[in-house]
Amino acid sequence: MSDLVSIRQAVEARVEGMASARGDWPCRKGCDDCCHRLAAIPRVSRTEWEGIREALDELSREVAEAARARIRASAEESRPFTCPLLDRDSGTCLIYAARPVECRTYGFYLERDRVLGCERIESVAEEQSGVVWGNHETVAEELRGLGPEAALHEWLVGVG
Repeated sequence: MSDLVSIRQAVEARVEGMASARGDWPCRKGCDDCCHRLAAIPRVSRTEWEGIREALDELSREVAEAARARIRASAEESRPFTCPLLDRDSGTCLIYAARPVECRTYGFYLERDRVLGCERIESVAEEQSGVVWGNHETVAEELRGLGPEAALHEWLVGVG
């Protein structure tokens, strides 16, 4: 089993446990709040990029080219970013099965003392002190073990 698969499985187990323990957890299928207000375009390892590239190649030519154009354009945009991999009409991730680990942790993990999430998640954090958040730094350390990372647009143009 690859290191990336192992990381994804550990994150998925944490996420499923948190969401299933609280029926009102905001991060569910159909919620794209965080995808519209990213602080930065996701940075991914080459391993993650290869999966993203393959997932893009499986889309229709028109959809894939539009996504690639948004990825290229993201290099010139300023925050807050809208994820270039978001289908803006349906609010769904175009490459959901291959989405970055960074996206999988959002809304379920802490970075030091800060909840990684939108206003709805921050409200959960304030209202429910019993939430056991995932440790973002631990996941980040594991991802660093996959090798150098770069922003999506850097991988797309072969800079990474």
